[in-house]
Amino acid sequence: MGVKPAIGRKSNKNPPFFSHDFVIQNHADIVSCVVMVFLVGLMVQSTSPVASLFISLHHNVTGVEPSRETPRGEPFLYETGWKDACAIFFYSLVCIVMHAILQEYLLDKISKKFHLSKSRLSALNESGQLIIFQLMTLVWGGDAILREGFIFNISLLWDGYPNHPMSFLLKLWWIVQASYWIHTIPELYFLRIKKDEWSGRIRHAIVAFAFLAMAYCFQFQRVGVCLVVLHSLSEFVSHTYRLNNILRGEKEDYLDKIMGLLNGIVFVVVRLCSLVLGVLTFYFGVAGAAPLLLRVGALSVLVSFQVYLMFNFISEAIKERQEARQLGQARPKKEKKEKPKKEKVKKIHNEDSDLPEVDQNTNKTLRQRQAATAKTK
Repeated sequence: MGVKPAIGRKSNKNPPFFSHDFVIQNHADIVSCVVMVFLVGLMVQSTSPVASLFISLHHNVTGVEPSRETPRGEPFLYETGWKDACAIFFYSLVCIVMHAILQEYLLDKISKKFHLSKSRLSALNESGQLIIFQLMTLVWGGDAILREGFIFNISLLWDGYPNHPMSFLLKLWWIVQASYWIHTIPELYFLRIKKDEWSGRIRHAIVAFAFLAMAYCFQFQRVGVCLVVLHSLSEFVSHTYRLNNILRGEKEDYLDKIMGLLNGIVFVVVRLCSLVLGVLTFYFGVAGAAPLLLRVGALSVLVSFQVYLMFNFISEAIKERQEARQLGQARPKKEKKEKPKKEKVKKIHNEDSDLPEVDQNTNKTLRQRQAATAKTK
């Protein structure tokens, strides 16, 4: 009996049911079926309350049910609550399906075209997925910041704290952010990532989810969305630069130098803006509204994270320069050994070619006589 391969993982073999290979090859189809179960359950009256617990957003504070019209066209506002965990679970399943679609229809085709090695292929898959996610985070989060008016009135980031209800799009943005980092952990198994890469990627996902959870649960959603959007801008440029390095191989081009310079500038500017925004909010903005321990803890975490990122960036830059110097010192040595032989031949040829034909013939006869006398001696 034939088994349909999973999205992004094609194989001619038909592994036995419920085996590891079966789950890996068909994980996108299996998860898609689970998502369909929730969607069909939403249409049935008896199961609709349970399905809506996972699909819909809850903890509405506008005083009006989402199914009814709001008075005077006012938008629905939401706060945090335990039901958000159910929504995070459902949308993490959606992220797995979207991840598989992007893998098959974009990244797999790029890898086949460039014939990359295993290490470069793993880096391509990681950076390719993160570029799309960071771009979505940047556009969606930037739109939310503009709609809420934070960029034109920065005091809105802390005014009225801790009573900071969220609009529908802003709360959904936070749910999707948390869902994405949750889904990256099972993807390590589904994509057959090497176990020596697991620790770094799991650490990255846990740190990102922890930052989102702390900002979301402690009512710092407004400043949190600004900090995440700033960080996503830096990450988008960084992974674009990394993807260019993966695809171009060892060739050096003008685009690589421009992107490297842009990456460094954006990284430093984002770190400085994040620190300024954190100090304004946690040290001055919420003073008196939030406990001192919470303010100091939040600011300490933010500053420590920015310093850690800056330290890693400087270390990588120094390492790349040292490697470039070593390559630059190795190349001239080979050229010096080959040049003298070529120069001697060129000099003799140039000296004879500059003289007229009579002089060239006399020079040849003189050389022949010198060679003959040297043999007799």
